[in-house]
Amino acid sequence: MHTAHRIRRTPLGAVALSALGALLLTALPAQQARAADGPGNAGFETDGTGTSTPAGWSTRSAAGQGNASFTENGGHSGSLRLTHWSASAYRTQTYQRLSGLTDGTYTLSVWVRSSGGQNSAYIALRDCGSADRRTDLPPTPDGEWIRVVTSVKVRGGSCTLSLNSDAHAGQWANFDDIGFTAGSTGLDVRGGDLSTLAKNEAFGATYRTAGGVRQDPLRILRGAGMNYARLKVWVNPADGYNDKKHVLAVAKRAKAAGMKLLVDFHYSDGWADPGKQNKPAAWATHSYNRLRTDVYDHTFDVLNALKAQGTTADMVQIGNEINGGMLWPDGSTDDWTRLAGLLTSGARAAKAVSPSTQVALHLAEGGDNAGTRWWFDQAVAHQVPFDVIALSYYGYWHGPLSDLQTNLDDVSARYDKPVLVAETAYAHTLANDDFLENNVATADQLVPGYPATPAGQAANLRDVMNVVKAVPAGRGLGIVYWEPAWTAVNGSGWDPQDPSSGNAWENQALFGYDKKLLPAARWFADR
Repeated sequence: MHTAHRIRRTPLGAVALSALGALLLTALPAQQARAADGPGNAGFETDGTGTSTPAGWSTRSAAGQGNASFTENGGHSGSLRLTHWSASAYRTQTYQRLSGLTDGTYTLSVWVRSSGGQNSAYIALRDCGSADRRTDLPPTPDGEWIRVVTSVKVRGGSCTLSLNSDAHAGQWANFDDIGFTAGSTGLDVRGGDLSTLAKNEAFGATYRTAGGVRQDPLRILRGAGMNYARLKVWVNPADGYNDKKHVLAVAKRAKAAGMKLLVDFHYSDGWADPGKQNKPAAWATHSYNRLRTDVYDHTFDVLNALKAQGTTADMVQIGNEINGGMLWPDGSTDDWTRLAGLLTSGARAAKAVSPSTQVALHLAEGGDNAGTRWWFDQAVAHQVPFDVIALSYYGYWHGPLSDLQTNLDDVSARYDKPVLVAETAYAHTLANDDFLENNVATADQLVPGYPATPAGQAANLRDVMNVVKAVPAGRGLGIVYWEPAWTAVNGSGWDPQDPSSGNAWENQALFGYDKKLLPAARWFADR
């Protein structure tokens, strides 16, 4: 994560259907089931425009609302698409039942666009012999297409694919290129960066469940479904936090709470990001060859200490947002041979401690496909060993979700590696809770379709998770929410050298100003 003062260049995921969704989907008219060779008329190309009941599909709208479901020009890949729209408020469903399925897990994939703002707009799998499943449409007011998926266990050989809208007048949703294939989706990593937790608690921070009960924040977050803790490591920080001692202590708590561990090495005494990759003071005069030894020894020392106390790291980042390299100037991307040597030293140290620990390489700018390609092409060409591609993605800095999806889909296939959104976050308010203006402080900074409210924060996290979940071939590893517990507390500011510095992040934490867990945290339970 970049620091507070650096200037930087936006899913109800598959969950059991809500009571409203279930109501909308009850008592559908009978439809002849289609044999299970995939959905018929999957691209809505069989009919012309204006068809309210496309071939192979059935439509149901609320009584007296006319046909709010119809085909029209402007498909994702072909000429036509299905649209839900009406000049008045409407509820409509377009659905198709498949039969002759072999029991097992299946995934529905749909390309979608949406105005946003509906009471609900989602794809669903229902009447499949197990709990119904759904994924909400992200708002795409600029018209970009997004692929969303949802999975279900089929028992009994049949299943209904359903496209749904409950909308106000003039709101719209588009659907196209429907896929239904064997296999499942899900996120193995549903984590949070808890690096500042120890410092926050030392200065008096407290945390409460959504119901107001004061508890250990790690227990609260684990109870919400968070399964990974990410902890950054600085070499010799001025404030004494984010060092080996504190990482060991928080790691022990995280593992005791049932979480896995991602260790984020900055190879610096303070913040490392695309704007700065400063050497630790103790390494400042070292030669390049000595720096390679420093990286190995520091990485091995921290990870081996974690292993010795029974909290072996499950994943490790060799560097933080290293778009321009690390340990400047020696490890700049201006000299990839040298950068590769430093990265390889870190990776080898991690594997020497624990061969099963996954090695991630982490860049910022998760919507920048050209930049990500260039960087990882160089890493591969220089034979840097790694297991995971990790990217930061903040919608207010890094472009629309469609850019993130394009990048994740491309690089996961190009390098045959799983992809992780290692940092993401969103505001639940524009109000301040301390004296320092927040990184996201004004309405013009927000991502269209996601207000700075608890519900807007939850929807943004949901939709980022859904984009990762939709990465083909199961390569979407998961997400890590950045600093969910960094609330505003005097003394726990952004600058380790200035005890009076403030927090520019508290409005993006997952605990509100009343200290209670916010609704967005519920998405960690979504698999």
